[in-house]
Amino acid sequence: MTQTNAFGFSSASRLQGRSIGVILVESGRLSPENAERILQLQKEKGLRFGDAAMQLGLLSQSDIDLALSDQFDFPYLQAGKSNVSEEVVAAYKPFDRQIEKLRSLRSQLMLRWFEDKQNQPTLCIAGTQRGEGRSVLAANLAVIFSQLGEKTLLIDADMRNPRQHALFGISNSHGLAAALTGRANEPLHAIAGLPGLHILPAGSSINAQELLGRPAFAQLLAEFSAVFDVILIDTPASSEYADISTIAARTGAALVVVRQNHSLAAEVKELGNVLNQGSVNVVGTVLNNY
Repeated sequence: MTQTNAFGFSSASRLQGRSIGVILVESGRLSPENAERILQLQKEKGLRFGDAAMQLGLLSQSDIDLALSDQFDFPYLQAGKSNVSEEVVAAYKPFDRQIEKLRSLRSQLMLRWFEDKQNQPTLCIAGTQRGEGRSVLAANLAVIFSQLGEKTLLIDADMRNPRQHALFGISNSHGLAAALTGRANEPLHAIAGLPGLHILPAGSSINAQELLGRPAFAQLLAEFSAVFDVILIDTPASSEYADISTIAARTGAALVVVRQNHSLAAEVKELGNVLNQGSVNVVGTVLNNY
């Protein structure tokens, strides 16, 4: 089995990757002369290449991050060069400390749900109220699963208050609603610069609960499960709509999101009861600080 480090990179890719200095020189961000200066200071003081470069003022942290992403075949976006919102921090700052916490969550989800091949590779992100950060958390999780090399699909099932199309800078004219009514053939959006990541926006519908209750939704998830390694579903607030029970029953598993000083304990308890009654596996609860 290939071993992975704390960033989720395989040891094989680490051995195959070019050095940071070579990557930066080839990309034009560093001159050969300055690379020599960095290597000299690195040797004298026993520093890492990036630390020596920044100590000399020759490179920025963004330069180092770009080289690391190239070295480990670890895709991420550069600010100002993508339509993806900067709220999707994992897409722009994959080495940020808060993203490290999400990687830990990703590892737990892989162990508790996605690595069991008997399970459908679907998980809904559930919560009780708007403003808890479900959509942003789902978006960032989808990115870091794709960065691990998992073919990942993020579905926006909140047809009344959709957010994923705005977070990823894509059209919401056709989405899940159209797919469930047969008006569009799985209108998936591949996200440029983040290979392996696809988004199915919500689209618009005035009868969302009815659409989600149709056999077509279960059939759609089954079809996607044969193609994708990980399927995450963003859901409406359970205190406002009953859609979550229908969605969770189709996925079989839920990750519950709560926000300190925002989520109400009674509503969280009620959501837990609804999921338990539907025999939904609650794989974890996240205290969201986004």
